[in-house]
Amino acid sequence: MAVLRILVEGDPRLRQKATKIRSVDDSVRKLAADMHETMDDAPGVGLAGPQIGVMRRIIVIHVPGEYEGEDEPDVQMTLLNPEIVKSQGEVIGEEGCLSIPNWVGDVPRAEVVTVKAMDLDNKQIRFKARGWTARVLQHEIDHLDGILFVDRVEDKSTLRRIEPQEELEREEELVLEEM
Repeated sequence: MAVLRILVEGDPRLRQKATKIRSVDDSVRKLAADMHETMDDAPGVGLAGPQIGVMRRIIVIHVPGEYEGEDEPDVQMTLLNPEIVKSQGEVIGEEGCLSIPNWVGDVPRAEVVTVKAMDLDNKQIRFKARGWTARVLQHEIDHLDGILFVDRVEDKSTLRRIEPQEELEREEELVLEEM
């Protein structure tokens, strides 16, 4: 496995639409493993192919249980050609992105989504997600269509730069809340 370079805003590949993956082979499985390692190293909770310069419809996510104070199970998955086929409700929440380091903003997202995709065994899957998992899925699927979270921010006054130290303090607060 390898930690890959994450592209940052300004790279034109982040604004391009990714192409479908027809079937899974060892190269796709290796790509998924490298993406998980890259996401964990960053650290992040999601990563899409275009963020590492791979213009294919693949995302990986890992939303830890109790992420941001939610009482949800740990979710880790790789999805190929994911699509949101149904959505319900709306909730506004703060988002950031590995491709736009040190920036956050309030983004409206569906509260619950139904996603269909292909897994690493070439099987079609369909599932429902809510809370942070739904938000992360929507964020990463947007990347596959060349959409960044800043495009979804309705109130641009909520966009703000956070310093790496502030991010570290936010992570420490979450750990303390979990104890």
